[in-house]
Amino acid sequence: MFNIKLYNKIAACGLDTFDKNNYKYGEDVTDYDAILVRSASLHDVEFPEKLLAIARAGAGVNNIPIDKCSEAGIVVFNTPGANANAVKELTIAGLLLSSRKIVDGINWAKTIANEGDAVPSLVEKGKSAFVGPEIEGKTLGVIGLGAIGVMVASTATHLGMNVLGYDPYISVDAAWGLSRSVKKAPDLNTIFSESDYITLHVPLNNDTRGMINAETFKLMKKGVRILNFSRGELVNDDDLAAALNDGQVACYVTDFPNAKTLNMPGVIAIPHLGASTPESEDNCAVYACNELKNYLENGSIKNSVNFPTLELPKTDLRRICVIHKNIPNTLTQLTNVLSAKNINIENMYNKSKKDNAYSVLEIEGDCPPVISEELMKISGVIRVRII
Repeated sequence: MFNIKLYNKIAACGLDTFDKNNYKYGEDVTDYDAILVRSASLHDVEFPEKLLAIARAGAGVNNIPIDKCSEAGIVVFNTPGANANAVKELTIAGLLLSSRKIVDGINWAKTIANEGDAVPSLVEKGKSAFVGPEIEGKTLGVIGLGAIGVMVASTATHLGMNVLGYDPYISVDAAWGLSRSVKKAPDLNTIFSESDYITLHVPLNNDTRGMINAETFKLMKKGVRILNFSRGELVNDDDLAAALNDGQVACYVTDFPNAKTLNMPGVIAIPHLGASTPESEDNCAVYACNELKNYLENGSIKNSVNFPTLELPKTDLRRICVIHKNIPNTLTQLTNVLSAKNINIENMYNKSKKDNAYSVLEIEGDCPPVISEELMKISGVIRVRII
């Protein structure tokens, strides 16, 4: 029986994937083996020693203490792509909102609601204040070509835009989904200097925090429009305010408003609606629950942010799953422990991800408890599970 702690409401279609004979889940579950979470912060949570995994029903994992989890051998999953279409649609809406002054026009129209028969003539007189350019024929720079960025880039080409894409780490799967019409930008400076519109689709980390700032604004076209549906901290707020004030930036659309941006003219602030669709929430829930099930039951890892992908075929063999540091000679020491007990290894799998590694050794028959004890004595070994 696996106990799963819910830190947010998780769509029933995801939870229904759990066999109630083997799983217990709920917000009040204690002594849990795994966590399912959406946006709740886990940074101040004291995790039980038995915690094996955390699945985030969404792409961003800023609400999870990744380093702390890695040191404890807790596998952290996310669901990249599950909400991609929802965010893509809102990004395209933001693209149009940034150009046509639609929000300003709607707000102004409300101010003449009580003018009776004069409304039509007032509309005709006032509409010139809300003129904005068409997007067809303009250049859109897409920074980050993951699941969302690829969809935004490809859709924009169908709207008649010239699209530049930049992502030095683009995956093979993402590349397959990218429209042929999207042109590769050799560097970020090309995106900044040639784009009429720029949209951000990168994770927040030490390299990307504040990547849009005073220096990069100087490289951009006068009157550039910027869309940020990734993370608010990608843009330096103080530098943005200055760029809006002097007209360098014509409009900034963000799905991550804060006290500063909400008070800036030229900002369209959306209250984090990127993944707020029933379809997206359902997809994220199903993805997250299946990731947990596959790891808890079979030892397979897919879409982990801190440990390598290692998808295992189902067999009748016993699995010894070892989370360890990616250091030399570890595999030799793992196999030596089993050899010393005259245990034959039928199959062995190993993958690494930066400083962390994951090894699975398959054997026939039962595994004596002493094996786990001996493996845990190896330097760099963090956790051992027998499945």
